[in-house]
Amino acid sequence: SYYNTPEAEYDKCVKFESGLRPEVKHLIGFSEIRDFPTLVNKSRICDEDERAKLNHYKVVNDNKRKGQDRVKPYGDKNKKSGESSGGRKRNGGHCYKCGEVGHKIAECPQKEDKCFRCGRLGHRADVCREKVV
Repeated sequence: SYYNTPEAEYDKCVKFESGLRPEVKHLIGFSEIRDFPTLVNKSRICDEDERAKLNHYKVVNDNKRKGQDRVKPYGDKNKKSGESSGGRKRNGGHCYKCGEVGHKIAECPQKEDKCFRCGRLGHRADVCREKVV
């Protein structure tokens, strides 16, 4: 009878493959497996691997997102306020525009750039023409 022929096995495999999820079908399609039990088993393994991979990346991304909201899990309780983990006092940060301590670049009152090479206003060190000895 037809059901026990290689053609029937082939048709069953083709029909089964057409119902697979695209990412599994893509992986299985290259194998051209024409033994139905083998095809079912390999498809199941591919599907499980694909789901495990998606789960892994979901967990990694969730952990990244959680890490952005997380408070430091270590020793801030014994620290005096205004003190950084290095033991130095923090007075609002160090400005990379004017070099002053007490504010950050976003709060800098200085309208012009200050050169860290020659100390003058109006340009930055990367374009400074002064020869510093």
